[in-house]
Amino acid sequence: MDAKLERMQQLAAIITEHNYRYYTLDQPTIDDADYDKLYDELVALETETGQVLPDSPTQRVGGELLAGFEPYKHRARLWSLDKAQNAEDLLTWNTRLLKAIADYNTKHAEEEPLPQPSYVVELKFDGLTLNLTYEDGQLVQAATRGNGTVGEGILQQVRTIRSVPLSIPFTNGIIEVQGEGIMQLSVLAKYNETAVEPLKNARNAAAGALRNLNPKTTAERRLNAFFYNIGYADGVTFENHREMQQFLLENRFKVNPYVTYMEQIEDVVTELEKITEQRAQLDYLIDGAVVKVVDMRTREALGYTDKFPRWAVAFKFEAEETTTVLESVSWEVGRTGKITPVARVEAVELAGVTVQNCTLNNIGDIERKNLKFALGTPVTIRRSNDVIPEILGKADEEEGAEIVYPAMCPSCGTELEQRGAHLFCNNKLACQPQIIGRITHFASRDAMDIDTFSVMTAEQLYKDCFVRDPADLYALTFDDLIRLERFGERKANKLLEAFEKSKSRELSAFLYALGIPNTGKSTTRMLADHYGSLDALMGATAEELISLPDVGGIVADSIVTFFNDPIALTSIERMRALGVKAEAEQKLVVREDSVFSGKTVVLTGTLPTLSRDEAAAKLEACGAKISGSVSKKTDFVIAGDKAGSKLTKARELGITVIEDEEELLRLLGEVSG
Repeated sequence: MDAKLERMQQLAAIITEHNYRYYTLDQPTIDDADYDKLYDELVALETETGQVLPDSPTQRVGGELLAGFEPYKHRARLWSLDKAQNAEDLLTWNTRLLKAIADYNTKHAEEEPLPQPSYVVELKFDGLTLNLTYEDGQLVQAATRGNGTVGEGILQQVRTIRSVPLSIPFTNGIIEVQGEGIMQLSVLAKYNETAVEPLKNARNAAAGALRNLNPKTTAERRLNAFFYNIGYADGVTFENHREMQQFLLENRFKVNPYVTYMEQIEDVVTELEKITEQRAQLDYLIDGAVVKVVDMRTREALGYTDKFPRWAVAFKFEAEETTTVLESVSWEVGRTGKITPVARVEAVELAGVTVQNCTLNNIGDIERKNLKFALGTPVTIRRSNDVIPEILGKADEEEGAEIVYPAMCPSCGTELEQRGAHLFCNNKLACQPQIIGRITHFASRDAMDIDTFSVMTAEQLYKDCFVRDPADLYALTFDDLIRLERFGERKANKLLEAFEKSKSRELSAFLYALGIPNTGKSTTRMLADHYGSLDALMGATAEELISLPDVGGIVADSIVTFFNDPIALTSIERMRALGVKAEAEQKLVVREDSVFSGKTVVLTGTLPTLSRDEAAAKLEACGAKISGSVSKKTDFVIAGDKAGSKLTKARELGITVIEDEEELLRLLGEVSG
């Protein structure tokens, strides 16, 4: 065998093993730097030889844009589950189960009787159902549930999920493995820290990524998956659920650690109460639990109704979906000119709150959910994670009045342009909501951090001082401000001081403040670190930018287009003339002798005096690596007031917790012990 090909196979096997230990077992055995060396060596060999192994770990980053999804007929039907909303419903299901077992034993007296049922309880994940097909040990297809019989092939999207094995030890036939694609809440929170368009909830984030025709978008979401069933098996059989679960584990599938076996239905009821209480502590969404009969022979004997297996039931939490009437749709203008529809519904109680406004993302969302002719008709709405509820779709087939898409900007009357599923107003210079939005963003904490500034300040300066661009802020004088309503001498001077202080903000904050489309905080920080000066970045080409980490074609084009816009260039030139420095911050000298050197640290809750960013900066200066989620790799958790599930998990894992800010500062070397 060619030596290079042999080395590629060795590297693929080693990297796959490390991926399994990191993403599936949560037990990493190699540090990031050494892992990167192995990965880079494999990429270099693939480039040099022009060959890529079928299950190469380099193929998880997402391929080219797909033309569409192909239908896939499941080898075994994916069934829905009957629902139990409370303990009474569960006991009613169990009574039917016992009767069905007794009836079967009576009718098949010559056979060995079915045993008294024992039960397994598993979590019911709130994501997107996956059905993976493995043939001779290789992942050959992945599909959505669809209607249970036919789904959509999403193999390229699923290959980006690093906890999904591309090959498995079982090579004796074909199996279909069912699971749930999810986005962990900690991953969602980290994603939203830098996202231009934050994702509203983890369920939609996962479903939207897996049904996105661009696998690179799927890869960016860093999804995970749990597996719990084998719907079709050729070459292997199981006597009970334990055997099937063990088979999944042995074949390197990620199985959720919560699985409970019980002999009595009363114990199941008690366990479901515990799950209901503890759901908020999980790092992923669940909408209930699933109760199944453990014995496979009993499952086969009892079979299915037209819709459900008789041997399983879903215990659902309090409904977070309901039906109401869609009354109207209004259109709001954002700082980038994007026009967003907002739905007004008939007031309804949902998960403890009164709901009147609902999310509709764009006109594509309206079309996809068949809402174009839904005004005045019942719609189904869902509330998740305390965010504004979203409309899922029509509740029946009734046709209502049409939602009319605006042709002109609802604020300034400019003709709108459609780009993809979104409408945009291109009037940057005279569209009030855009201008106020840009100025408010420019002054925000993560941007220029102009103290005491708010959207109300932006509105007042727009109206009374003719502020139309962020550069106008630095031209304001004491005489301009003192004449404003609710502006006394102290307030005027304080705002002028805040303007002056902001002129020294580092380059990364300035770039973020500019609001370059499709760039968030992490991207602007990377750009500032790489280029070191504003002028160097402004002269960068798309080809140069694409070579940088996490910069794709869309982001590169956005940056180049922004710095070629005469309006943006004029604004930047004025700001620099008025004293805005926009210089890269000095490289941090990282200590190597601190207790935090080389350690992974998670921050949670609110500290008395330090902000989250300030604490993170001090820890990074001591050599710490800041993480957004708690795992076995975590060394310290810094817990402030109102610390939640991360603190609970840290204690469960025995991780060192620092709950006192003074103790943290002492360890950082900033106060004496």
